[in-house]
This record gives sequence, structure tokens and C-alpha cells, in this order.
Amino acid sequence: MCLAIPMKILKIEGDRANVSSGGIQRVIGINFLKNPKIGDYVIVHAGFAIEKLDPAKAEETLKILEEIQ
Repeated sequence: MCLAIPMKILKIEGDRANVSSGGIQRVIGINFLKNPKIGDYVIVHAGFAIEKLDPAKAEETLKILEEIQ
């Protein structure tokens, strides 16, 4: 089983991005994405953004994760 977390892109530098979720910030690889932008929500797994996520779906998922903590 794998766990992927929705995170928001805060800053992009080359093929790396600073992302944030739940007060946690990480630097991840964005090599697998086409045209990532600051403000995009992405699914992060094993240190890489693997897919862009619809903002409404991202907010819904983050809300559910917050409720179960």
C-alpha cells in the first residue's frame, strides 16, 4: 500500500519545488509533471509530484485528513 499526500506548490526552482500541506513544507521533484505552476495542488509520493490535483478535490482530501488526526 502506498500513501500519497496532496500538497500545494509554493515555489519552483528548476525541476524542484517547495510544497506545503498541514503546516509541513518539503522540497520535491516535479520532473513527472507537465507545466507545474505556483499554487497548483499535486499528489506527492516518495518525494515526487506524480499528478496535478483539482483544487476542490485537494481541499476536500486535506479536510478529511485533518478530521482524522
